Amino acid sequence: MPQYFPRNANAFAKWLVLGGSVFVVALMIALAFYARVTNNAVGVPVDQPVAFQHNLHAEQLGIDCRYCHTSVEVEATASVPPTETCMTCHSQIRVGDPQLAAVQASWDTGTPIEWNRVHDLADYVYFNHSAHINSGVGCSDCHGSVQEMAEIWKNEPLTMGWCLECHKAPEEYLRPRSEVFNMEYERPSDQAALGTELVEAYHVNTEKLPQCSTCHR
Repeated sequence: MPQYFPRNANAFAKWLVLGGSVFVVALMIALAFYARVTNNAVGVPVDQPVAFQHNLHAEQLGIDCRYCHTSVEVEATASVPPTETCMTCHSQIRVGDPQLAAVQASWDTGTPIEWNRVHDLADYVYFNHSAHINSGVGCSDCHGSVQEMAEIWKNEPLTMGWCLECHKAPEEYLRPRSEVFNMEYERPSDQAALGTELVEAYHVNTEKLPQCSTCHR
């Protein structure tokens, strides 16, 4: 039987399989790294269709977080305010301002404003705002000093390791529920003692918090 392939064909096939496997593994690592880097643009402002200024509304005007994020205490999502919420004030204030043209157009046409996501967790991650709020986790612990931001950005990486820092030791982070929306709140010197009391008072299950099924369902 004639020999159609050269003697080094077997070696070539072997190295092709080996090299292909290495390439696939390297590609998966590179894609995972790329996804983490692009998804974790901490401190980078996210462009929005309307130049909404949190520092104006929350700091100067003293508007509470819950005025816009109405479901944060009772649902998994904090909710994005509908145009109706904006027009509660802006039907009377700064009417005709070019900066509010997109808001007015949304109101006139009934088309919701397409806000760009700032915090976009993976589909396999379950996060419930109300569970955190009612357990004494303050808004600023995750979102930073939003009341000082003219633009909005992700303040923390929101990686699993970052979340586990709190899940493994919640007593180091919890605050009284009355202070959850206080963006100027600072942890007291006796945080460990206070946090331990709050863990018990708010029935925080410290054994379940670090378990995979708590966030991955």
